[in-house]
Amino acid sequence: MKTIEQTQPITIVGIELRTSNAEAFNTIPPHWQRFTSEGVLARIPAKASDEVVAVYTHFEHEGIDNEGTYSLIIGAPVDGLREVPAGMVSAVIPPSRRVVFPVERGRHDLVGAAWQHIWAQPGLAKTFIADYERYQANGDIDICIGVHR
Repeated sequence: MKTIEQTQPITIVGIELRTSNAEAFNTIPPHWQRFTSEGVLARIPAKASDEVVAVYTHFEHEGIDNEGTYSLIIGAPVDGLREVPAGMVSAVIPPSRRVVFPVERGRHDLVGAAWQHIWAQPGLAKTFIADYERYQANGDIDICIGVHR
């Protein structure tokens, strides 16, 4: 775990799921399957990289907690995109102080357990605006949590 300053906004384009913590284990895996089976990454224009980013945002109680519904947008960072492709959405991850939790390289199966570890962290002053998972081409996986300064 380390703390970083994300100084620039990151624009993500991808597919969106509205879900809640109560439904996450039933809705998120099929959303990932859809992302893969529909070849979403290949259909995103103006990608800044081939990283896959999964953003948790549009919280029902934004800035307060992650109870209620929120969006999970799985996609890629983009630069200079003029138009969002049909069936996709865009979201902006605002600049923020972030606590970064690495997940063992290539171990997508450990991401859920990493989230449970994060939720159990005492004193982590989460912003509940936009948290994200970053999957790099080399297999590195990071979970980046927005925290108050």
